[in-house]
Amino acid sequence: MKSNTINYKDFYYPPGGILLWIIIFLELITFGMAIVALVFSAKDSPQLFHESSMHLDRTFGTINTIFLLASGFFVANAVHNFKGNNFKRASFQFKMAMLGGLFFILLKSVEYYTKIESGFLLDTNTFFTFYWLLTGFHFIHVVVGLVILFLLNINLNTKAIEDVEASAAFWHMCDLIWLLLFPVLYLIL
Repeated sequence: MKSNTINYKDFYYPPGGILLWIIIFLELITFGMAIVALVFSAKDSPQLFHESSMHLDRTFGTINTIFLLASGFFVANAVHNFKGNNFKRASFQFKMAMLGGLFFILLKSVEYYTKIESGFLLDTNTFFTFYWLLTGFHFIHVVVGLVILFLLNINLNTKAIEDVEASAAFWHMCDLIWLLLFPVLYLIL
């Protein structure tokens, strides 16, 4: 029979450690505040934001969403397999997650190139200032996440579960941030 008492140890020591969750929380607040600022700016210039948003490639954005969601799925399965001591399967799934992240980076780079070639730069207008800052900051997070997953996957069987869970939590934060950015930038405005 399970006890209904709260285990405070789980609260103070979540998967990946409390410091990582504080960082994730702060990152989400930062992106959240920027998205709120974007929405308020869009209310002041709805025509400008709508017309600018029409210059984004929704197909690229959708495919990138699929890449990140699929890679998040692989990371979750990798953690599950790691906990089951199936290191070979976990390593394969981390590699698949990294592949999804690399495809995201590649496609986002192509999109950035087309925006630059078309003259839609950071200083084009307020919408593109938000676009470049938000997606660029997210891009950096994905690159950092890929480095973390790569380093984690080296000699995976020697890693602690805390390292694996922390890496997964960071990667899922990247997924979540994109799931907030994609609809606001590509679909709603």
